[in-house]
Amino acid sequence: MQSANVDPLNLSILRILQTNGRATVNEISAGVGLSPSPVARRIRLLEEAGIIAGYAARIDEAALGYGFSVFVSVKLDKQVDEALMKFEAAIQAFPEVVDCWLMTGNRDYLLRIATSGLAEFERFLVGKFTKLPGVASIESSIPLRRVKVGLARLA
Repeated sequence: MQSANVDPLNLSILRILQTNGRATVNEISAGVGLSPSPVARRIRLLEEAGIIAGYAARIDEAALGYGFSVFVSVKLDKQVDEALMKFEAAIQAFPEVVDCWLMTGNRDYLLRIATSGLAEFERFLVGKFTKLPGVASIESSIPLRRVKVGLARLA
């Protein structure tokens, strides 16, 4: 993996790609005021350096019927590598878990669960999640509304 120089021009390229991952090299070129060949080379270097980690579509979960999010804090009964690895492997099988972070503080993990509503969340929680071995306690919080949707921090 090569390192890429993240100069102001590269930041401009990243901003365009972050808001429109389908932008063509010609469109990006016009947006940053540089000819297509150097733009393509810069994009390739950003990809090789791992700064551009991939391309994906942003999906509206609510439009697919999963507009009910719940944040769940999890405390494990043991905070040893084996317990962490088992928990992390187990949640990979749950499509309801869309985000998971290993945390500092009094809880071990913070998860965002996406479901169709409270009834589906209850079925997931009671039928699957609370049956995971090693989970000592959970605490759920239901968000009222999203205040900010962020993309990657570029500056």
